[in-house]
Amino acid sequence: QVQLVESGGGLVQPGGSLRLSCVASGFSLDYYVIGWFRQAPGKEREGVSCISSSDNSTCYADSVKGRFTISRDNAKNTVYLQMNSLKPDDTAVYYCNYRREGIDYWGQGTQVTVSS
Repeated sequence: QVQLVESGGGLVQPGGSLRLSCVASGFSLDYYVIGWFRQAPGKEREGVSCISSSDNSTCYADSVKGRFTISRDNAKNTVYLQMNSLKPDDTAVYYCNYRREGIDYWGQGTQVTVSS
């Protein structure tokens, strides 16, 4: 059974850091592009970052460039999102995603709240 499980969210003050994890089961994520998305209350889900399967090239939304870093550990079948210098606008539920044969697979999400 294919499953993605996110963790690592929480409440953090502005300027703080969190590291999110996305653990895959039922498949090897090293063969796929893995993406992080987020959805804030009342807003559409948006792409945050991605990492390729071939050369580990990465992509970032302009709003998180220089603050977030995506990485993967294939041995642990896990993708990480290191988030630094967090801002209140980063508050959202964060999801990891991969697509196979035209079907999107999502985790259940992890809540990140940035507030003083």
